[in-house]
Parts: sequence; C-alpha cells; structure tokens
Amino acid sequence: MTAPLPKPWILGISPYVPGRAAGDDGRKLAKLSSNENPLGTSERARAAYAAAATSLDRYPDAASTALRDAIAAANGLEPERVICGTGSDELLHLACGAHAGVGDEVLFVRYGFSVYPIAARRVGAEPVEAPDRDYATDVDALLACVTERTRVVFVANPNNPTGTHTARAEIARLHAGLPADCLLVLDHAYAEYLDPADDDGGLALARTRDNVLVTRTFSKIYGLAAERIGWAYGPAAAIDAMQRIRAPFNVTTGGQAAAIAALADTDFVDASRAHNARLRAWFAKEVADMGLRAVPSLANFVLVLFPDAAVAEAAYKRLMTLGYITRWLPNQGLGHGLRITIGTEDEMRAVAAALREGA
Repeated sequence: MTAPLPKPWILGISPYVPGRAAGDDGRKLAKLSSNENPLGTSERARAAYAAAATSLDRYPDAASTALRDAIAAANGLEPERVICGTGSDELLHLACGAHAGVGDEVLFVRYGFSVYPIAARRVGAEPVEAPDRDYATDVDALLACVTERTRVVFVANPNNPTGTHTARAEIARLHAGLPADCLLVLDHAYAEYLDPADDDGGLALARTRDNVLVTRTFSKIYGLAAERIGWAYGPAAAIDAMQRIRAPFNVTTGGQAAAIAALADTDFVDASRAHNARLRAWFAKEVADMGLRAVPSLANFVLVLFPDAAVAEAAYKRLMTLGYITRWLPNQGLGHGLRITIGTEDEMRAVAAALREGA
C-alpha cells in the first residue's frame, strides 16, 4: 500500500447527480430538472439578502438563532428543538450520521430520494430498499423490511422523484410499527405545496415522540435554492446529537436573513402554491390525454411515464433540442420516465405541445 485508501463503503457510493441546466452542446436551457420555483424569489427575501452584504467580514451566527426563532414562530414549534443546515441534505446526512453506523441498516422506499443511500453508505451502514406500491410508499413493505439492525427509516412526503403522497393515517401506522430505537425521518421538502388537509402529521409526531424527525427546506417554494438553507425539528436528544456533528457556521448570514424574510412573505408563498396547483393539474390532464401516464403528484413536479426507456429518452432529447431540460432517471430505475418541474405557464404549454407532437 503506497497511499491512504478510502473506506470500502465510501467507494460503494454513487455520487448524487444534480439536475442539468444546459444541453449537450453547453446551451443554457429552460430548467425543469431541479424543482425550483418558477416565480423566482420573494422580493422581501432578496432585499434582506442584499442588506446582509454589509457584514461579509464577520462569521454568521453559528446557531442561526433568529432564523430558528422565526421557523418556530411560523410553525408553532420550540426553537431549541430546531436545527438549521446547509439545505435539508445536510440534515439528512446528520440524522444518519448520529444514529447509524457500520453494521446498521437504513431503510427507504424504492424510487425514493437518491440522497438516502448515500447518507447510509457514508457512515458505513447498509442501505435497504423496500418495494413501492405503484410508485408510492408502501407502509406494509417498509415494515416488512425492518430488522433488529434498522436504525433510520427515510420517508419523503411528498416523495421525490414520484410526487406521491402518504396519508396521515399511514404515516402514523408506519411510526407505530417501528421499534423505539429506530428514527423515522420525514423528509418534507415539498410540504409547503400541500393543502392543509393533506398534512401528514409529521410535526405533531415529532413533538410528542422520541423517534421522529422532520426535515424542511427553503430551496423549493421559498425560492432560495442558491443559498442552501434547511431545517429540522425533532426530539431534544436527536437534535443534540445532530448539533454535535454539524458543520460550524453552516448557514450564511445572507441566507439566514433571506430565509427569515421569506417566511414572513406569505403572499409570495400562497401565490407559488396556487400557481403550482393550477398548472400541475392542467399538465397532468394534458399528459393523460396523450395516452401517457402522469403519476399522481402533490409536489411541484410531475413524473411522466412512457411505454419504455427508449421512448422516454427520445422525449428527453427532443425536449432538450427545443430548449427544455427535464430529469431522466435511468439510474433510479425510472428509465421509462421523465420528472418534469412545474415551470412558468409558457414553459409548461411548450413542453406539453412538444410531448404531444412526439406521442
């Protein structure tokens, strides 16, 4: 041996592949591949971010105190049980790093968020994939996969990349069936797009149970993807463990200020939710009228299923030539599908027309 060797479980990681923004020729395209907000960012958040530029020479508040207070006030939570991170991705990794390791298992559903197996392997744990039920989370399948080695269960709700949603009663049933020493992590990256009636009860569970953690992000409906700001809420012991291993100064001063302002701009959030709901319903109907399938989605994207992978790839490339980049996911077992972000009205009408022409 002539050089340090990475641990074998690190070499087993397939790196996360982000949504593309450019074509094969380098041309910048209309980006419908990363589930960003087509309405942009709240003007109040932009102004707060710009104002924070006066203190670039100073480290940010390491504890994100004002932001945690704002998050807690907006959601009726206790600020001491809120932790902020570099996007919710960091918090997913922290949850895994604090509760799983070599010899343990981390469980998630097939067609789940691709960060979950990375977070598991990063700490030497074994990723375990439970079968889905028609592209959605199957609670019975998840519970059947639980063993004495299961330490973390990840459930995205709504799920990414399928957009499917698991009802409150099913989330409660999943939690009730898990061992007390197994942490249920509810990934709510798209929760702000839900109607109140579709709330899965995750925050209420996290308040009263010792093994439930909820993660959220400012990257989606709040339009702050560039600043990478996430937060999590859960039992004091879990938050304490995650605080011990998080990176210091992990949320920038500008990001903290922008997120606080974004939380307060409820008109922008409401407009983003309404825009998404209207165009998502319209686009799903257009897809169905073409004889294709739009997997039922409550997120800000639609997974469109084609007859086979070759047809999906052809549609992906055709859209790219027309100036629209979507997400083709053969590496997640979805070679026959395209995940398409709900963009502007003009973008969605153009994409629908292109798909119809190619159908």
